[in-house]
Amino acid sequence: MIYRRISFRILLVSAAMALVFSSCTKDEKPVYQYFTGIEPSGEYPAAYITPLLNVAAQAYPEIAELGAYISDGVKVYRITYKSVVDGETIEVSGLVSVPLSPGEYPVLSFQNGTNTLNSRCPSENPTDYLYQLVEFVASMGFVVLLPDYPGFGSSSGIPHPYLIKVPTTEAIISMIRAVTEAESEFDGISVKNECYLIGYSQGGLATFNAHTDLETLSYNDIILRGSACGAGPYDLVQMISDMRTAQSYPVPAYIGYIINAWTYYGYIENPIGELLKEPYASGLRELYDGYHSIDEINSQLTTSIPDLLTDKFRNNSSSPDFTTVGSALVWNSAYAYKSEIPVLLVHGGADTQVSVSNTETLHNLMLLNGTPAEICTKKILPGLDHGEAAVPFMVEGLKFLINLRDN
Repeated sequence: MIYRRISFRILLVSAAMALVFSSCTKDEKPVYQYFTGIEPSGEYPAAYITPLLNVAAQAYPEIAELGAYISDGVKVYRITYKSVVDGETIEVSGLVSVPLSPGEYPVLSFQNGTNTLNSRCPSENPTDYLYQLVEFVASMGFVVLLPDYPGFGSSSGIPHPYLIKVPTTEAIISMIRAVTEAESEFDGISVKNECYLIGYSQGGLATFNAHTDLETLSYNDIILRGSACGAGPYDLVQMISDMRTAQSYPVPAYIGYIINAWTYYGYIENPIGELLKEPYASGLRELYDGYHSIDEINSQLTTSIPDLLTDKFRNNSSSPDFTTVGSALVWNSAYAYKSEIPVLLVHGGADTQVSVSNTETLHNLMLLNGTPAEICTKKILPGLDHGEAAVPFMVEGLKFLINLRDN
């Protein structure tokens, strides 16, 4: 009987030890809360990056100012991770670019501007010239993130929630968390708990909204040091009002994008036919399937606002019939508050797509809410339209963030 008891105890101990050792085998992956997968996407030595920036500087001379910060090559990965859209956890994707040299580096997340093609999102097109310029920022000592946004890459099966605050911000913050928790996946890279944000156009609004959440909602696991926001449509109420009352607008694809996404996700309860005239209403959904470029969508719509929008919506948007339109615009706009984390607002002074008043008004309201002038700064780039200001903004924004990091 004693022998049997001892034998049984030995079996229990042996089983427990086997369980411990089997759970620590080399082949077993860690269990992550956000991170789901990784694959290499490219590698570029410093000797490749410097000449490419020199070529880019021929078109944009200000890029030459960034050459002094290049100190390494970079390695680029495509990753997938979990985020939430419309209350459902889904897998989304993006690019991560890290320095070749092992070490501890802060995070810099880049939010891109309006895109309608799945083939043009970061993870599907990592060798795109402009995305590469962002990837190369890792050579300046950052772990650089380029989120695809929901609706692109691994989540291309759902409509992109264009300019919708919650799922966009969630995707940015979840990617920061995914990369931080899975730092061992990046070949000797340690992710410092120090974060910077930068984005232009749609990405400008996304950056400001993420900045706001990270500061005001107390994300203790992410320390935000500063953000640079370019030409964002911060005041969606005013922007749609300006579009609605204009005789023409050069990029009707923006209007259609908002209506398509916001009606699909229930932010606007009106059917599309109450907002757009035919033949544009019935064909709208198929234009935003991820296979049509902005130029193609523009060609299928019209720059004439009286021909695009229904008379009732154009002339009576304040009617109770459009209550959800107004509330959705307010909810998804940026809001001003007293900030203690530096933010730079930049805008082209001749922007015909996103009025410079968006930046002027937001800056003024931030100061009125008690934000010190040295915390919320503004720079208007004279004479530059929307596309023309993108690269100059990136140079200004990166210098601003690098200065915060180094001082």
